Amino acid sequence: MDKIDASIITIGDELLIGQVVDTNSAWMSQELNRSGIWVSRRTAVGDNRVDILQALDDEARRSRVVLITGGLGPTADDITKPVLCEYFGGKLVVDAGALENVRSIFTRLQRPMIERNLQQAEVPDNCTVIPNHRGTAPGMWFERSDRIFVSMPGVPHEMKGMMTADVIPRLLRRFTLPFISHRTLLLAGIGESFLAEHLRGFEESLPPEVRLAYLPNYGMLRLRLTVRGGEPGQATATLESLFGNLRQLTAEWLVTDEDIPIAGAIGRTLQDRGRTLGTAESCTGGYIAHLITSVPGSSRYFKGSVVSYANEVKTGLLGVGVQLLEQYGAVSQETVEAMVRGALDRLGADYVVATSGIMGPDGGTGDKPVGTVWIAVGNRQKIIAQKFSFRFDRLRNIELTATNALNQLRKFIASAG
Repeated sequence: MDKIDASIITIGDELLIGQVVDTNSAWMSQELNRSGIWVSRRTAVGDNRVDILQALDDEARRSRVVLITGGLGPTADDITKPVLCEYFGGKLVVDAGALENVRSIFTRLQRPMIERNLQQAEVPDNCTVIPNHRGTAPGMWFERSDRIFVSMPGVPHEMKGMMTADVIPRLLRRFTLPFISHRTLLLAGIGESFLAEHLRGFEESLPPEVRLAYLPNYGMLRLRLTVRGGEPGQATATLESLFGNLRQLTAEWLVTDEDIPIAGAIGRTLQDRGRTLGTAESCTGGYIAHLITSVPGSSRYFKGSVVSYANEVKTGLLGVGVQLLEQYGAVSQETVEAMVRGALDRLGADYVVATSGIMGPDGGTGDKPVGTVWIAVGNRQKIIAQKFSFRFDRLRNIELTATNALNQLRKFIASAG
């Protein structure tokens, strides 16, 4: 059984200055971990020859597998290929398969090709070429001693295609990897430290091959139980038994016992009950609808959304009374309840969730400071509203509002039976 560690190197100045957020490393780590390969380090470097060479040396000392993304484009700042040539002692040559792929893409798009585009088909002569079925830049597989290096495009869609179709299958054929399995709970309504105290006895009793991880995010908390190593049948049985105990210990806060977002859990409940949903959003600006429609199959239960950011939209489309707005203001219990009633009527949904608040950085008042939010959920029989006070920046306030709105909706649907 091979114990294989991997390092991930992401290349690009845009990553270091924060212009682009590195989502590649997180996705790659998840996929490798599922396959039994443990990611021990993730490193970001700029488009700098010396830094890239140093990163390759550093990670090769640590890990059997080094995965590299970025720097394979057609512009002058994309220097990964020549640096890899230098590192592995090769020279750039045109790969016939990669050239045909580039020509095919440009022909299909009916776009002219220039010399710079053709250079995408160049690869070091001492690598194994990995086809890019989603773009023009091929991937490259190198081996030195007992180390494997794989270079892939930084474009997430292209990298994911290579990882799924070629890189992970090749690694699985090369190594005999330890069995690894996860089970995940999604919780709401309890903080990480309180939960850790609640689960102290459970955690202290875990066998050495099982680990418990706490993964908080915007008002939600994932608990991931992982078993690593051992005979697969026995390891799975151990994991399932412990997971059942964990589920009982956290039943008070349990959203779902699957590794899916809360919007997905709500969607399953709605489908099972044959019910539909709509949203009436002010301060969240359609973000809740975005989370709902990010779930495949949401068209079966999601009716639509009214993004009533302006008061005249609240009155004109949702029927919120002008006098009500003047008396209580847009950020009030009365307004979000009226938004629910209006959306139930206009959208024809069985359930509606509505939001109105002050996200910041300005717009707050003495009695309604920045972060004040009202959320209402309801159906034709009942509407409930709750006030929240958040204290973060605009983006995080929006995300927290959406998460809490979905959790309020989940609880309301559960209580409606």
